[in-house]
Amino acid sequence: QVQLVESGGGLVQAGGSLRLSCAASGRTFSDYAMGWFRQAPGKEREFVAGINWGGRNTYYADSVKGRFTISRDNAKNTGDLQMNSLKPEDTAVYYCAVARSGFVRTDAGEYRYWGQGTQVTVSS
Repeated sequence: QVQLVESGGGLVQAGGSLRLSCAASGRTFSDYAMGWFRQAPGKEREFVAGINWGGRNTYYADSVKGRFTISRDNAKNTGDLQMNSLKPEDTAVYYCAVARSGFVRTDAGEYRYWGQGTQVTVSS
């Protein structure tokens, strides 16, 4: 079992930055890939970014590529999502998740553990 707690969400103006953090506890966090997803009102949950177990391989949705950076610190059992140049369309609840394997996946079904989510609101 892995428990995940996100933090760092909030309200920011367009063009601003936020850093989301995900703290993991329980089973060995470092064995599994980690991802960030988001869900806006009335929309399906979508993949944002993922990082493999060792932190060497990352993958981003086209909509955030070049603006968001995912990272992890296995020694601290934490993962972060640095979000720059935020846009109103980035407004959503953001979730961190731990995958069923060590490799990055974009399908939410490939993730076994989920945090409770943190709200990010970008005003225009």
